[in-house]
Amino acid sequence: MTDSEDEARLRRLQESVDSDRNNASHHYNLGLFLWEKAKESKDKEKAVEHFVISAKLNPNNGAAFRFLGHYYSGVSVDTQRASKCYQRAVTLNPDDFEAGEALCDLLDDERKESLEIVVCREASEKSPRAFWAFRRLGYLQVHQKKWSEAVQSLQHAIRGYPTCANLWEALGLAYQRLGMFTASIKSYGRVIELEDSRVFALVQSGNILLMLGSFRNGIEQFRKALETSPHNVAALYGLTSGLLGLSKECVHSGAFGWGTSLLEEASDIVKTSTSLAGNNACSWKLQGDIQLTYAKCFPWMEEGFRLETDEEAFRNSILYWKKKCLSAAITASRSYQRSLHLAPWQANIYTDIAISFDLICSLEERSKPEPDAWQLPEKMSLGGLLLEGDNNDFWVALGCLSGNNALKQHAFVRGLLLDVSLAVAWAYLGKLYRKKGEKQLARLAFDRARSIDPSLALPWAGMSVDINAGGYTLDEAYESCLRAVQTLPLAEFQIGLGKLAALSGHLSSPLVFGAIRQAVQRAPHYPESHNLHGLVCEARSDYQFAVAAYRLARLTICTSTSMAPDSLFCDISMNLARSLFLAGNALDAARECEVLKNKGLLDSRGLQVYAISLWKLGENEQALTVARNLLASVPTMEKTFGATSISLIFKLLYHISGIDFAVTSILKMPRELLQSSKISFIVSAIHALDHSSRLASVVSVTRHFVTSHQEITGMHSLIALSKLVKHGSKLNLEIQSRVNHLKRALHMYPNSSLIRNELGYLLVSSKEWKDTHTATRCVVIDPSGRPSVEASKSAYQILGAAAIACYACGTTNQKFSFPTCKDQCMHKGHATKQMQKWLRQEPWNHNARFMLLLNVLQKAREERFPRHLCATLERLLSAALLDEAHLKKDVSHQYQKFQLLLCASEISFQGGDLFGCINHAMNASLLLLPDGLLFFAHLLLCRVYAVQEDFSRLQDEYKKCLQLKTDYQIGWLCLKILVSRYKLQIESDAIDLKFEECFKESESTSNMWMAIFDLVRGQISIRDQDYLSAQEAFARACSLAGADGCVLLCHGAICMELARQGYGFQFLSLAASSLRKAQGSSVIPLPIVSALLAQAEASLGSKAKWQKNLHLEWFSWPPAMRPAESYFQMYLLAMQLKASSDSASNVESYQSLQKWVLRAIHLNPSCLRYWKVLLKVE
Repeated sequence: MTDSEDEARLRRLQESVDSDRNNASHHYNLGLFLWEKAKESKDKEKAVEHFVISAKLNPNNGAAFRFLGHYYSGVSVDTQRASKCYQRAVTLNPDDFEAGEALCDLLDDERKESLEIVVCREASEKSPRAFWAFRRLGYLQVHQKKWSEAVQSLQHAIRGYPTCANLWEALGLAYQRLGMFTASIKSYGRVIELEDSRVFALVQSGNILLMLGSFRNGIEQFRKALETSPHNVAALYGLTSGLLGLSKECVHSGAFGWGTSLLEEASDIVKTSTSLAGNNACSWKLQGDIQLTYAKCFPWMEEGFRLETDEEAFRNSILYWKKKCLSAAITASRSYQRSLHLAPWQANIYTDIAISFDLICSLEERSKPEPDAWQLPEKMSLGGLLLEGDNNDFWVALGCLSGNNALKQHAFVRGLLLDVSLAVAWAYLGKLYRKKGEKQLARLAFDRARSIDPSLALPWAGMSVDINAGGYTLDEAYESCLRAVQTLPLAEFQIGLGKLAALSGHLSSPLVFGAIRQAVQRAPHYPESHNLHGLVCEARSDYQFAVAAYRLARLTICTSTSMAPDSLFCDISMNLARSLFLAGNALDAARECEVLKNKGLLDSRGLQVYAISLWKLGENEQALTVARNLLASVPTMEKTFGATSISLIFKLLYHISGIDFAVTSILKMPRELLQSSKISFIVSAIHALDHSSRLASVVSVTRHFVTSHQEITGMHSLIALSKLVKHGSKLNLEIQSRVNHLKRALHMYPNSSLIRNELGYLLVSSKEWKDTHTATRCVVIDPSGRPSVEASKSAYQILGAAAIACYACGTTNQKFSFPTCKDQCMHKGHATKQMQKWLRQEPWNHNARFMLLLNVLQKAREERFPRHLCATLERLLSAALLDEAHLKKDVSHQYQKFQLLLCASEISFQGGDLFGCINHAMNASLLLLPDGLLFFAHLLLCRVYAVQEDFSRLQDEYKKCLQLKTDYQIGWLCLKILVSRYKLQIESDAIDLKFEECFKESESTSNMWMAIFDLVRGQISIRDQDYLSAQEAFARACSLAGADGCVLLCHGAICMELARQGYGFQFLSLAASSLRKAQGSSVIPLPIVSALLAQAEASLGSKAKWQKNLHLEWFSWPPAMRPAESYFQMYLLAMQLKASSDSASNVESYQSLQKWVLRAIHLNPSCLRYWKVLLKVE
């Protein structure tokens, strides 16, 4: 406003006061104007005069008292009067935040905190909208650490000031002190949203997240705080603590490399913190914790290749690992000492120093001191106890660090006297008792510790040590040790787990593999860790890695400063020889055995490997000599191992000297040496190969020793196999005989996984049409993913093969196909998921990847090769073709490579990459495989050249297919379709004759394949518009296939077409008959069948059947796939319903005639018939 306007307004206000001097509001308005325009204290005095008059005339005007308070506090500086005026203003209007804040500021300056609280509490009680009072009261309560009351006040204040960051920060602090961490994090989060540079909120929320174990999120908060304040010691400390916690998580999960990288980053950050605040004892202790953890978790890595062949490189790698760990332990000790120097009253630092000294001693491999001499770790532990003698954890630490058994026991007992429920003390006491040989006391101590704290690892590990004394089975001991390893992954526990897994048969478990891999990284100087690693790799059939591990184990013994027993060296060498033989390197295996023989360490196990290696090398005479030496030592062997040796001898005799000599030797063998289930299996196998059955009496005697459930089911599997071996000339008949035997055995042992899987494998291998569906119901997949039995094929392989063998097994979505097979697979839709599960459990298994790939290919074929499935197949193929397993020249691996190349060719073909398709197919055709398989590579080339319209090459590939031939009917069917389409037939009946040669053994199978062949013939006749020949072919197919919905539909459709073309009324009857059969035989309603049948019934004069079949046709389609004609048929039914005035509530009555036609037009707008009907309806 201008000066003239101000003067005019002042004049009007003065006139108002002069006109009515007893009007309080006129005096207040004039005073307010003068106060706002006052530039000096004199001018404000004039305003105050009017405020005083207004207050006298209207004592309830709180605003006047507020301005008087402002005058007395800021101008005349009379705090007592100011306080009274503010107090009067707040009393009159509790919502007056200016007067309230000013009054509280005056009281705060005078340090009258109690009066300030009284004022705020009175105002908040008078008015719920006195948000200033709640805010001030909340701050005061936070200052007084009255957290519960502060939360209530601050929550109320936030309603009036929702964007006040200070309020949210104070509320977060109150929640944090009350232990309400989730609410506190939300409050701090709101502060950060309002002001992202609030360091206190970032640091405190980070601390809470670390406390809750959310290390990643906590680290992120601390990093944000350091972006705002790079030298904030609290943020640096928090970030370091978060990195330490996250590294421990990584180490616990086995990610040692990642954990150490995090610790290195944390070490760099804590160095910055100590440089900024060198007198902060906490930072030095944290640095010690980081270095100690680093020393305990730094992994040994095979940096170079082929360390197992270079002793010097291996020794250097071990020395580097030890030096790295020792350096970190020494740094930790020095950091703890610096922390103790700054805070000598902190008792726990003494224990930390003691632990670091103990680790240094173990890494330096110092000689054992005298038992009566006090060691430095013991002295440091006593230092902590001098400060806190009643701390039970310090007593336990003393017991762990002491080398004197008496002192150990005294320390653990003293800790238990302080706290009898101290589980860790009971656990270490049990370990001490076990070391002293008092196994009963050890067991009681472990049981007590486990009952107090089941999450403690040591009691579970202790329970698994003395199997016989503890009364536990091998499986129970293994499970106990596994639990200990999962709780605390120490190298000692992991090595123990490996030993128990070797005894209990769990070496192939992924859990054992992961544990032993970690043990190798954390204890590379232990020969046992490498030896167990080799056993685990051997159990997974990874023999090359097993050989490398055994060689490292032997190098560890050679480079170790301590003397290892000869028995350990012998065991490792035996394992190495065995793995070399299994890896196909019999020569090196024999050399290893020769070295042991020269040293006098070749025991019976070595003789077994030696004998079989010599046999593989063709040294049959030497192998028999070793076998005789082995036989001579059988009486001195343990019974089970002696049976294994005799079994091996029988195998060698059979392979070297022939079946007659083997049978003669078995008959001469003393019966007391044949009393074993293992020998019974070998004798039964040789008996199966002997067509003269000379071992029948021996077999009947040895089978009395087959007693366990697993052995009995295994024997039934062997008997079933013998039926196939003895009558190889009648292959299909004996497969059926073997199937029948296994079915009878399955009735006796319905829970036998071995029999189920063997039966499933036979059914998949059978040529009977329905056996594939039965196979999927036989197999049993272990929920734990562990192979429970040794069968010809695993349950995963059988299930995957069944899904591939039968298209109906993989059909899962009616959007793509409508299966007509009655024998639907029980595992419908789950085969691919099971293959994925198998590959996740065994990522090294090339068979798992191969079966998954073929199942995905089947799914892609069903869905018309969508892009996402093709991309998945390409990834799987690229990984599979790079697998070294397919470099092997044996038939099985070459067959897999052939299938992979055909799959890659098919994917390229579907994606339009014809050059890549031809390249893959040509590579497949060059593999050394039977002609019947190579046929399919040339068949695929026929398809490619047909698409390219390269008819000369197409003709050449067709001739190659005729030359190669195949026993698989599907190949001739595909070739028949190509021949008919591109007119390639050289001899009119060539394919027909070769097709009929494919089946000569099973009549039921031949009937079904002939039905399919006639179905193809009918389709070819339709393409040639020879409908009568097509009808004859479809009729033959119906007679051969029986009640197959697809064949009957084709026959019904062609008969309808013949009737339409006027070939005779009898075709209409034939059509109706076939379509009725198709309708009744289908597992799920087939579309089109009911529509055609409705037309046939209408032509035969049955209106009711016409209506019924149109209704069936409507429901046979999935709602999302109904064609336009279905909606038009509903229109026709609705017309009939309208004409008959029937009130029945059928589908057609739900919509008007016009809507049915409009829906049909919407789906097929190119149909003129629908548009003409729409005009009539409108």
